[in-house]
Amino acid sequence: MTRIASVKPHPISVPLNDPVWTAHEELTSSSVIVVEVRTDDGLTGYGQIHGSPMKAICAWVERFGEIVRGMDALAHVAVWDRLFSLTCPRPGGIAGADGLPPPLPRGERPQIMAAIGGIDIALWDIKGKHAGLPVWRVLGGEPRPIPTYATGGYYRPGAPDKVYAEELAGFVQAGYRAVKLKTGAGSPADEARRVRTVREAIGKDISLMLDMNAPYDVDGCIEFARRVEPLDIYWLEEPLHWYLQPADFVRLAAAPRYPSRTASASSPASRCATSSPPARSAMCSSTARALRVSPRACASPRWPSSTRS
Repeated sequence: MTRIASVKPHPISVPLNDPVWTAHEELTSSSVIVVEVRTDDGLTGYGQIHGSPMKAICAWVERFGEIVRGMDALAHVAVWDRLFSLTCPRPGGIAGADGLPPPLPRGERPQIMAAIGGIDIALWDIKGKHAGLPVWRVLGGEPRPIPTYATGGYYRPGAPDKVYAEELAGFVQAGYRAVKLKTGAGSPADEARRVRTVREAIGKDISLMLDMNAPYDVDGCIEFARRVEPLDIYWLEEPLHWYLQPADFVRLAAAPRYPSRTASASSPASRCATSSPPARSAMCSSTARALRVSPRACASPRWPSSTRS
């Protein structure tokens, strides 16, 4: 049996020469945590995760490594179940009757799940190496081109729109047929002008997506959608505030519909994991009706077949 011998986190952080912003927060470095899992028969798997604080995530990785040491490295479900059980109440859990730590603190759930994810990814890497197959083959996949895109346009305070246009045009020159622009830090009118400048720079045949970080209320979202409609936006991500009220969903559902090619909104889907069932249902259906969201947007034939693999 291939058993887990050790688990070790490797935090990597490279300071940026010039800090940049999303519409939500400042980024001063480019960071990643590489989780290394070694087995008793010489295999090594790596999992790549992101999150903060990095020190806290690494501490959880090390703690979990002690809990799963000696387990079957190929039984990733059993490893996942043992670690995930620590995040929930369980019979006898507070007394440690099952030999495991008591339920872990709710306030550290993001860091805990990142640590579990890093270990799980590393175990999949080990599974592929043990089988002598790439992980995509172990999962039942087939060799085919994978659409990719490059994300840019992170805000640089005081920079003119042409700076972002030149950046995304550079991605196109590098071979990407789809790009995503960070947006949402300005008014709908200002952001629409910024998007137009980028669209003119990359050309009409490139799929342009917008990552907005939930900046607008219903009126702002509708205004922005109307302004960018002529620019053939492929994907509109997180356009709406997180704190919408029930009346907002009613107004959004009654908004005029836009052509199906205008936009897709991932914000409802991204929030479905944390919203209550009534809010989740209202959010998904109302936003879809207003912006004509297609659940198969990513499989749309409009995605360029020549995108990098």
